[in-house]
Amino acid sequence: MSPMCEDKPENCSFIEDHDNDSNDSKDDEQLQSLQSRTLRQFKTGEEYLYAMKEDLAEWLNNLYSLQLSADDFIERLETGVILCRHANNVLQTARKMQKTSPMVGVRIPEKDVVYRANVKPQTFQARDNMSNFISWCKALNIRECLLFETDDIVLRKNERSFILCLLEVARKGSQFGVIVPLLVQMEQEIDRELKSNDAQANSEQNTTNADQRETETTETQQNVTNGLKHLHQRV
Repeated sequence: MSPMCEDKPENCSFIEDHDNDSNDSKDDEQLQSLQSRTLRQFKTGEEYLYAMKEDLAEWLNNLYSLQLSADDFIERLETGVILCRHANNVLQTARKMQKTSPMVGVRIPEKDVVYRANVKPQTFQARDNMSNFISWCKALNIRECLLFETDDIVLRKNERSFILCLLEVARKGSQFGVIVPLLVQMEQEIDRELKSNDAQANSEQNTTNADQRETETTETQQNVTNGLKHLHQRV
């Protein structure tokens, strides 16, 4: 990958290869964590993938009045048109939010995604659209381990990688108020509940520690008092 792609991924037309960082242990841990939060409800990987496609299809239908289904989900998206359209919608929403309520530390790609609207599947133009979407994902700061390659969709090499990337795109969009798929909503509710439980546990622990310190202080004061009494008796 060229230095230009690393520094300004939004300026790159193609990202066909992944960095070796995708094999990094931290990336693997994050990927396993993202999968486990959604996979635990399903008995098999096939059920999981189908449920993800079903949920993502409904999500995109609600956003853009489409008629996607789990069965034709990949076929309808492989031209990259819907994905690039969604990317630009997220950008537009993010820019509006930044004007009214600036978000510190949130990375927003500067340029819109350029794509061709009337393209056929498995053509160079379709691959170009998909590559531009991948470049946008990287500019959005989506980790390498959650990206996919054009062949994952065009040649059906890795649908799972593609679906995980779309879920992460949805999570990123939620920062700017874009609606998310139902399963991502469930994840967010679980995360909020866990944070609330952690905060409550920390509060209880702080109270316990304060009580212990107060008890120790009282015992110390009592020991000092007893020591003075004994000294007085000796005198």
